[in-house]
Amino acid sequence: MYMKLELTVLPVSDVDRAKAFYEALGFRLDIDKPVSEQWRAVHLTPPGSECSIMFGTGLTSAEPGSAQGLYLAVLDIEEARAELIGRGIEVSEIFHDNGGIIYHGHDGGDITHRLPGQERKPGLHPERASYGSFASFSDPDGNGWVLQEIQQRFPGR
Repeated sequence: MYMKLELTVLPVSDVDRAKAFYEALGFRLDIDKPVSEQWRAVHLTPPGSECSIMFGTGLTSAEPGSAQGLYLAVLDIEEARAELIGRGIEVSEIFHDNGGIIYHGHDGGDITHRLPGQERKPGLHPERASYGSFASFSDPDGNGWVLQEIQQRFPGR
């Protein structure tokens, strides 16, 4: 069977504010479809991604800002962070995980999924291992994003 993640719906409180934020982030606007006062869909895609985000009016009952741990893979985390800051996005300092190469939390939200022994450490991963260096940011509602540097994918990916 063939399956791939195509879309994730984000809960936001102000559709136009969220649209402006994601366009400033560099996401491509695919659709802005208002059907009525009760239903509007805004669909955007990160550069280079096959998976998109959608938000709007009447799309989800989830609390605005409740989406956490949304990952964006980047080739060079220092370059990506600098570009986002240049676009006016507040991005954390670069960090790595003391207990492994996968970070399981987001300090911008109430939800964290850290495992015992994991601890966020400042700076790049000591070996600059793929999947090992991170930076985080949130949209205006608090939906939490993580940049993850991946220079070489695990086998089969």
